[in-house]
Amino acid sequence: MPSLIEKTACDGLLPVTEAGVTLSECGPARITSIAPFAGKERALGAALKAKGLGWPKPGQSLAKGEARIVWTGRDQAFLIGAVPEGLSGVAALTDQSDAWARMRLEGPGAEAVLARLVALDLRMADFPNGSTARTGLNHMMMVLCRTGDEAFEIMVFRSVAASAVHELHQATKALAARTAAH
Repeated sequence: MPSLIEKTACDGLLPVTEAGVTLSECGPARITSIAPFAGKERALGAALKAKGLGWPKPGQSLAKGEARIVWTGRDQAFLIGAVPEGLSGVAALTDQSDAWARMRLEGPGAEAVLARLVALDLRMADFPNGSTARTGLNHMMMVLCRTGDEAFEIMVFRSVAASAVHELHQATKALAARTAAH
């Protein structure tokens, strides 16, 4: 019987660094999709508060230690890095851990790299720390979170991880070439 080898979505593809911008794979973490049951929003909020979190407003994420909750759409969020204890009965829970590739783009040119691929104003004034968007990464859907002054977390479906890495790496190379020319 064949033996299967567990691999991450970006195995062998990351990290890459160009012009001081690094694209790396985030460590493994549990990802649970949460959608509150009708009339259970307050109970869900109380259960999340017990974890030091809360329900995120549209376009926002909240963090407490390694745990984060990220808005992903109307009445939907991802709980990342935490066990969803106490949430059953108040929300529909779906384990999404193996469905997503999570990457971190960081460095002084991270905004400029993303500006080549994302149709959003990602400057700090308009997309501050904790901001989240479900948007396109060139031709792919992604969830984008600003996690620091010069850092973003990018989540794409696992099936397009190699394409996302390629697009982001090409954008970092273009930024490096532009920087070298000046």
